[in-house]
Amino acid sequence: MNKHCISCGRLLNKEELIIHNSCKKLLFGKEKIPQILFPLNEISLRAQEMVGKLSISGVQPKLSVRLNNENNNLEIVVNSGTYILKPQTDSYPNLPENENLFMTIFQIVGINTARHTLIELTDGTNAYLVKRFDRTNSNKHHFEDFQSILDIGDKYGGSIEKIGKGILKYARFPGLAIQEFYKSVITNFIIGNGDAHLKNYGLLYNADSSMSISPAYDIVCSKLVINDEEDSAIPINGKRRNISKKDLFDLGIYFEIQEKVINGIFEDIFSNYDFIVSFIKDYPYLVEQKNNIINIINNGFNVVYKSEYK
Repeated sequence: MNKHCISCGRLLNKEELIIHNSCKKLLFGKEKIPQILFPLNEISLRAQEMVGKLSISGVQPKLSVRLNNENNNLEIVVNSGTYILKPQTDSYPNLPENENLFMTIFQIVGINTARHTLIELTDGTNAYLVKRFDRTNSNKHHFEDFQSILDIGDKYGGSIEKIGKGILKYARFPGLAIQEFYKSVITNFIIGNGDAHLKNYGLLYNADSSMSISPAYDIVCSKLVINDEEDSAIPINGKRRNISKKDLFDLGIYFEIQEKVINGIFEDIFSNYDFIVSFIKDYPYLVEQKNNIINIINNGFNVVYKSEYK
């Protein structure tokens, strides 16, 4: 029996199987997971049909879906979707399980993330489902990613420093927002996410037209599926590879975060290490990759916590 919720990572109650009833309520407004009445091959076909119609970018097939409360089914829609569904892909096996795992690890270390879970298709394969934070029922909340904010043509251009400066310039509470962003950067490094580019960070407009850093989304361990993957998709201190503890520490100083706060962020992430490893071991998916996942995370933690500032 699983001990941890696959959505939030915290311990389950005895009567709960793989996800908290409370997490299901946050995702769907009810304690019953909805059905998806179509298989993987149909998702791929529908995704191809909708190319150019949806605003969801990326190479992985994705569909916009909405919950029909009358029959408790998730239905494919072109407009007014409140969830994004990502199925299995031939290019990167088990990517839904990967994304769900590392989104949950972000939650475990205390980073605000989009609500998410895995959901089973009719052919028995898993798909990753994430609730859109820029939609509330039929209402749309303006969201802008940093490729657009910084007006950079290549999503792998720019730098982490430029994103941070944008956050300090535009966020309603810049001091808190930059700390959240900084914590995300460190955690991405530790978990081996070398594909966090400009479109994976953004700002969400509030009702009063001010902006806040968005919940984390599109978090994966790219080092698990890409050989010789970089440490960071966009440069930190001019580097994409061989990023050191000093690079990460100096990044915090560049963002004008106090040294004691930087160290506090490091320690806060590290305090969750044992729980993260316990969650990974209990995770009911990616069974054959678990040792590799733990090695990747250990390598990240060793750079951040066991190396000197050099």
